[in-house]
Amino acid sequence: MGRHVTEHRTPRRGRTRRAAKILARTFVATTALAVLAGTGLAWSAKQDFDSGFTHSTALGEDAPRSGGGAVNILLIGLDTRKDLNGNDLPKQVLDQLHAGDGSEGGYNANSLILLHIPADHSKVVAFSIPRDNYVPVTGIPGYQQVKIKEAYGLKKAAVQAKLIEQGEKDPVVLERRGREAGRASIVTTVRNLVGVPIDRFAEISLAGFYDLATAVGGVDVCLNHAVDDSEFSGAVFPAGRQHLDGAQALAFVRQRHGLLNGDLDRTHRQQAFLTSVAKSLKDSGTLTDLSQLAELMDVAHRDIVLSDGWNLFDFARDLGSAGSVPVEFRTLPVVRYDVIDGQDVNIVDPAAIKREVRAAFGQEVPKTTAAAPVPTSVVDVHNMGTVKGQAAVLSTALQDRGYGAGIIGNGDSTDGQYSTITYGLGAADDAQALAELLGGLPVSASPSVEDGRVRIALGADFTMPTELSPTTSTTTPKPTTSGSMPLPDAGKPLSTNIGDTIPCVN
Repeated sequence: MGRHVTEHRTPRRGRTRRAAKILARTFVATTALAVLAGTGLAWSAKQDFDSGFTHSTALGEDAPRSGGGAVNILLIGLDTRKDLNGNDLPKQVLDQLHAGDGSEGGYNANSLILLHIPADHSKVVAFSIPRDNYVPVTGIPGYQQVKIKEAYGLKKAAVQAKLIEQGEKDPVVLERRGREAGRASIVTTVRNLVGVPIDRFAEISLAGFYDLATAVGGVDVCLNHAVDDSEFSGAVFPAGRQHLDGAQALAFVRQRHGLLNGDLDRTHRQQAFLTSVAKSLKDSGTLTDLSQLAELMDVAHRDIVLSDGWNLFDFARDLGSAGSVPVEFRTLPVVRYDVIDGQDVNIVDPAAIKREVRAAFGQEVPKTTAAAPVPTSVVDVHNMGTVKGQAAVLSTALQDRGYGAGIIGNGDSTDGQYSTITYGLGAADDAQALAELLGGLPVSASPSVEDGRVRIALGADFTMPTELSPTTSTTTPKPTTSGSMPLPDAGKPLSTNIGDTIPCVN
């Protein structure tokens, strides 16, 4: 498993004001987009800052990476009541969090935001991923689909159980190795859903949200309606603009009961929180107050885990040189709400999500025409994933669309780990059309594929598009509640510059 090294350093009082600014922006980069207000100034003691974090190798060496200088960053907000060694947070902290005791909450990744920063820093796009999206998972015994938030905790529990069977008794070892497995699981699950590489990630704990809001002196928010969730999150706020302290800010981002648009409203609150934190840093004077910056550094080192090899100082310096970069907040689309095994879930279309994310990130997406050409290629489908019979189902669906029936089978040594499309001479147009149909799978010519043929390799990251699923499929259970459910509303994209007015949310 990945190594974990945690060091705590005290910032030297001799640092200059210029140094202070870059330190603050570097910290905020791990929580979201406030770093975009950075100045790009140098800091002579950057090693003290970067070496103080816990690092993780959960991304994996063989995972796909972005090209051309762009970078995709996954921000993971972990809803746990324990520290990195598995110890319960102090009672006084839990009381402030209004979050029960250390036995509650599990290890759900309740906040997931995927950032795309293009090479030219022209505009940052941030996709919030609703925590109740019902998605396929791999490598978790007993589960094929779960709420996306559960991919972390379920994998952690499975790995810890196996380690205990093997004789491991050290609770710190169990916690750290379990969490590392959880990180790898949530990164893989998100990557499989969105269809783009994840180059870096930052994980912040439940206490981290509280510590961050407290360290910046609280946050300003705006609510469209008054809320009273005193029984659960502790969120009791009037409508309109207001200032929240650390505990109130945590309740603001955690509330899930009584929201007009459920899980999707919660993602909009998280976006508003991040925007407000950035504005607080800019407006409060924290950027030039060394004692406040020392507290920010301590929060960062205590509450944040970074992917291995991510040098935050250099990252902040590079972004800072771009000035105030526009930011666009989006939320992944949800097809409908449903109830599965007694739990509220969001049903999503992975192919549609891949298309939307890739388009928003500026990646080339195959174009469609009103008069699509009649397919002429024979399509071979190889299944390297864990869903039995998937190749046959896809082949049948493609035959219904006019493609020739090809070889159906399992993957072999010529297939990679991830889903791809390769084609032979004369099959380029059909291959591009299939890439779009299947959610933007990578496509390339290959001398190993015969002329007039297309080869589709289905990895564990593949999910059958809704439009291709058999009408008799039972993959998605029908609702068990009576009456109709409201249609999901992800809302319009929110465009802002860090430091602008805080948006009003439900």
